[in-house]
Amino acid sequence: MSFDLFDLTGRRALITGSSQGIGLALARGLQAAGAQVVLNGRDATKLEAAVAEVPGATSLLFDVTDHHAVRAAIDAFEAETGPIDILVNNAGMQHRAPLEDFPAEAFERLLQTNIASVFHVGQAVARHMIARGAGKIVNIASVQSALARPSIAPYTATKGAVANLTKGMATDWARYGLQCNAIAPGYFETPLNAALVADPDFSTWLGKRTPAGRWGQVEELVGACVFLSSAASSFVNGHILYVDGGITASL
Repeated sequence: MSFDLFDLTGRRALITGSSQGIGLALARGLQAAGAQVVLNGRDATKLEAAVAEVPGATSLLFDVTDHHAVRAAIDAFEAETGPIDILVNNAGMQHRAPLEDFPAEAFERLLQTNIASVFHVGQAVARHMIARGAGKIVNIASVQSALARPSIAPYTATKGAVANLTKGMATDWARYGLQCNAIAPGYFETPLNAALVADPDFSTWLGKRTPAGRWGQVEELVGACVFLSSAASSFVNGHILYVDGGITASL
C-alpha cells in the first residue's frame, strides 16, 4: 500500500485551540505530513508564540464561542487566503467540582467552549467544503464521551455531545463529499490535566486502570489525526476513534 494515501501536501488545515497542548501537537503533526497549518486561539500573544514553533504556520485569531465572529473570520480567510481543506475542532476547557455544587456559570462556559464551538466552526467551514464537494472535519471528543468520573459530569456531557454531533455531521454532510469523524483521547499529559499529572495518587490509579499502564503523550494522537485528515479515510464517516491505551476496552 502506498503511503501517498496519508500525504497532506497541498492541503490546508485549521486547528482550533492550537496555542498549546493537543492542538499544537496536532498542528505540528499535520504540518509534518505536508499540510499548511493555520493555528487558532483567542489570546494573540499565546497564538503568535505557538505559530513561531511550527514552520510555515499562519494564525487566525477568533473566539470559537462567538458565532458571528467565527463566521466572519472563516469567510474572510476563504476569500482572501484560500480553502480550508481540513478542520480540527480541538478547542476545549475543563472545570472540576462535585455535581451538586457545580457553578452554573462554569456549566455554561463548558457548553459554549466544548460543544457550541464545534457547531459554530464546523458549520462555517462546512459551508465552503460543501460548495467544493470535499472536506475533512476531525472533532476532538474524549474518553469521557463514553465514560464518566466524579467531579466532571458537565464535561462528560459536552464530550458525549461532541461524539453525537460528529455522527450528525456525517449524516448530513457525507452526501456532499465530507468525511466527519472524531478522535477520543484518553488521559494525556496536557496543560488541561496538569493538576492530575502532578497528583501521585491519580497517576497511580490511572496506571492501574489503563491497560497500557501510563499517561498518553500528545504526539501519540498525531497518527489518528493524519489518518482522518487524509485520503486513507475516504470511506470513514461518523466514526469515534478512541486513542486511550485501552481504557475503554477493560474493566
